[in-house]
Amino acid sequence: MSAQPDSLVQRFFQFEAAGGIILMIAAALALICANTPLSVYYDLLLDTPVEVRVGALEIAKPLLLWVNDGLMAIFFFLVGLELKRELIEGELSDKRNIILPGIGAVGGMLVPALIYLYFNSDDPVAAQGWAIPAATDIAFALGVLSLLGSRVPVSVKIFLTSLAIFDDIGAILIIAVFYTSKISTLALIVVGLCIPLLAFINRRHVESRSIYIFIGLVMWVAMLKSGVHATLAGVILAMFVPMRSKQDPKYSPLKSLEHDLHSLVAFFVLPVFAFVNAGISLSGVGVEQMMHDVPLGIALGLFVGKQLGVFVLCGLAIKLGLTRMPNQMNWLSLYATSALCGIGFTMSLFIGSLAFEETGVNLLFDERLGIIVGSLLSGIVGFVILNKSLPAKQAGV
Repeated sequence: MSAQPDSLVQRFFQFEAAGGIILMIAAALALICANTPLSVYYDLLLDTPVEVRVGALEIAKPLLLWVNDGLMAIFFFLVGLELKRELIEGELSDKRNIILPGIGAVGGMLVPALIYLYFNSDDPVAAQGWAIPAATDIAFALGVLSLLGSRVPVSVKIFLTSLAIFDDIGAILIIAVFYTSKISTLALIVVGLCIPLLAFINRRHVESRSIYIFIGLVMWVAMLKSGVHATLAGVILAMFVPMRSKQDPKYSPLKSLEHDLHSLVAFFVLPVFAFVNAGISLSGVGVEQMMHDVPLGIALGLFVGKQLGVFVLCGLAIKLGLTRMPNQMNWLSLYATSALCGIGFTMSLFIGSLAFEETGVNLLFDERLGIIVGSLLSGIVGFVILNKSLPAKQAGV
């Protein structure tokens, strides 16, 4: 009898969208903590000072920023590994497979940003959050898809995942270009020395993880001190991990590392990030608070801008003959998938923390309220419409 529970647990954690489900649970727990007497302990946890010192080098941050700057670097490292694999031999290696999601990603970033700026362009501080509704949370979106089970065609998952990859590329570029400050030349020189060193050991076919991780850690610390956001160190490091082994052509160091990191990111890094960032007090929150320009711009950007940008640009590309509708997808399922892209959550929270952390104005409540409302509406609408557009589940399946 004991084998049955073990089997169920193994099946759950092997399920591709289990990470999205755990992410939802972590976000719900954060909201519970922030809206009950546990809020005192929740705030103390986030503000816990954590310090690392080696000689004159000191990194001192509250626990919240260690999660946002440290753990999220691991997430971006995994994103970089997945991106490199997809470009070399995955879905994105075939140009025919990248046109539709690529065009959709452009619309899905541009239209939400414009909607947000429409409401906030008159406030220079609030305007810095323009990129918040431009992000898509693939883990959350796949978690919603998982609720529909085997009825969801593989083409829908591929389209959504490919679009999210392009979305991540856009987010990486936005963070690198727009959310950097107080540039330290010395720290950037250290980063600049790490990159050719990584290229050298890659060319020498070095496969030892410890060497890459050590150089990556040095680069992360330097990036943290440079003013360029430290999470970008993870993306840069991923580009130099060897795709194929010289000793064993059947072995891929990149795929092996990606496989090992996936569980860590899906079941620990992202849920922890969600837990420490999603907790907002909803006491006294009503229509008046939601109508403030920042939460309104974010919510409408995610809920209206995302689905409008993705669906309209994809529709135009198909109608103009630039690409075709994916197999087993129709206009209704394309629209529903476009709506799911409005689930910004993790990436939106992350960009929001970058946008407002140095403004001196506390907009975290407004930002998080808009993200939660916009993501929730997008998830509900996407699920309901996709549920209607998919064939009914066959008996016995």
